Amino acid sequence: MTLTGERPFRIRARIEELLLAAAVFWLLAGNQPFLHDALQGRSLQSTDGLQLAATLVLAVVALHVLLLGLVAQRHTVKPLLALLTLVTAPAAWFTSRYGVVLDPTMLRNVVHTDVAEASELLGWPLFVHLALYAAAPLALLALVEVQPHPSWRDAVQARAALLLGAAAVLALSLLASYQPLASMMRTHKELRYRVTPANVLWSVGAVAAAELRGAAQPRQPIGTDARPGPAQRARQRPLVLVVGETARAANWGLAGYARDTTPRLRQLPVLDFGAVQACGTNTEVSVPCLFAPVGRRDYDEARIRSQESLLHVLARAGVAVHWRDNQSGCKGVCDGLPGDRPTPASAPGLCEGERCRDEALVHDIDDRLVQLGGTPSTQVWVLHMLGNHGPAYFRRHPPPFTAYEPECRDEDLGRCSPQAIVNAYDNALRYTDEVLARTIERLAAHAGQVDSALLYVSDHGESLGEHGLYLHGLPYAIAPDVQKQVPMLFWASSGFEPAAGLQAGCLMGPLAQRARAGGVAHDHIFHTVLGLLDVQTALHEPSLDLVVGCRAASAR
Repeated sequence: MTLTGERPFRIRARIEELLLAAAVFWLLAGNQPFLHDALQGRSLQSTDGLQLAATLVLAVVALHVLLLGLVAQRHTVKPLLALLTLVTAPAAWFTSRYGVVLDPTMLRNVVHTDVAEASELLGWPLFVHLALYAAAPLALLALVEVQPHPSWRDAVQARAALLLGAAAVLALSLLASYQPLASMMRTHKELRYRVTPANVLWSVGAVAAAELRGAAQPRQPIGTDARPGPAQRARQRPLVLVVGETARAANWGLAGYARDTTPRLRQLPVLDFGAVQACGTNTEVSVPCLFAPVGRRDYDEARIRSQESLLHVLARAGVAVHWRDNQSGCKGVCDGLPGDRPTPASAPGLCEGERCRDEALVHDIDDRLVQLGGTPSTQVWVLHMLGNHGPAYFRRHPPPFTAYEPECRDEDLGRCSPQAIVNAYDNALRYTDEVLARTIERLAAHAGQVDSALLYVSDHGESLGEHGLYLHGLPYAIAPDVQKQVPMLFWASSGFEPAAGLQAGCLMGPLAQRARAGGVAHDHIFHTVLGLLDVQTALHEPSLDLVVGCRAASAR
């Protein structure tokens, strides 16, 4: 690599030199989180620690040289390096700032997020980082002139030498520390998704392949034998199924949290289930899993995404289903079914720009209950909340709900104290408490004409700085409990049990005992909703139906 004076500020380099320089730059600029986690608990003053550190450094550089050397050509190398540098800079930022792991699931979250969610992750610290680790390197790359080899034979020899050399360095470095590396990769499989930009390349490829497979075939029907049971001939019977967002059980007042983050619900006859095990640690996984018959106990992502959901089974049995979304969509579980989302026009005074508060989900609930009329009808209204979606927890509640101060009012959580982050999060939970309580009160006000019930469950939890982790989305196997344990509660009007063919008083009796015993998970939702609405299908598993013991013996 040489400087030239023929044209001002130009750098002449062979393609092999450029690839090596890029790999070294990515090591320094994008792989500190990987090296930090891989070397955690090891002293660099010991021989073993130094050897492992050297192994990892050489392996990361050699891996990227090998991958690039297989595809880069003289006329494409600069655009390719520019693209990967643009990918590496933000990936390194979010990995180091929030502790995220850029596996295929996290990449799917990124692809499917909406503009409003993404904008809250932007800020001046990120822009400064991008200026230093993306804009500056790209400006330097623009000055590079890639020099051709004297002949095609020289080019082939140079590329072969590069590839063989990188492969040899990678193999020898891995062999030199095989035992600690093998043990590390077995116990900490997530480390492979911290090697940047290789993690992004792999995850993007995996997501693209999965999306193409999904687009190539329609969702497979399930529950084709679904039919209404005798209880569906009762009066109007809506079940309001509220899917919460990012509410964790650890901060839920009804579940034993030191702060009373659920003061309104505490005054109502609701049944709280304590800490419920979620299907996943992000919406892309949890929502489809929540509405699938297999759940987490027999988790198969490809199967879940290729099949219809609980809502389609209900609709097939004559239940009127409607999805109202205040978040980033239903993730396929409501495809082809009626739905809407609140807007400034439909919910005046409850929106800022295009983002609406969760009150907008139920602003017309009185009208909806009145419009049921006198014809017996079983309905499911799914409300997908914005809830506690981070990092801008302070935006998830109106000012009157700022009960705990000082509150973090910055999207960059790293600029707030741990207590201020928790305060903002808890304030948002108090607003969820208000929305749920207000919904239950309106349902209760119409109990004379409509037999209704409400089931609330959050999709996943959240990290608020514990162990240096923020937000959510870690691979399930290594995610902390705060990302996997969520709140869940149930309420029913006085007439719902007999209208649903259930023994009077049972829901708040044996069901309460089951709630206190624990062990409830997202896996129970599919089968419990079938039981509550008296939908009969071979998919129904009584052992996972929380209300099966309340149904009259003849109905069972």
